[in-house]
Amino acid sequence: MSEENEVTRRGVLDIQVCVKEETTDEEVVNFANRQVLCGTSGGWFIRKEGDKALGGDLEREPCKKRKGFVHITLDA
Repeated sequence: MSEENEVTRRGVLDIQVCVKEETTDEEVVNFANRQVLCGTSGGWFIRKEGDKALGGDLEREPCKKRKGFVHITLDA
């Protein structure tokens, strides 16, 4: 299993990444912008805790497959 950050899901206006839990928000956004062209002038931004679109999930949801990694959703 990879020990690298990766894009796990791509939507039209959102993506999900699986990153090491110590990855800063700035590093997450930079990684997302390098991996997937956003198509908006603002680029990707992290869906924050309390956002209804998270559907009750955490902003940094622990990965069930890789210890020490979290899933983060970003919006365009």
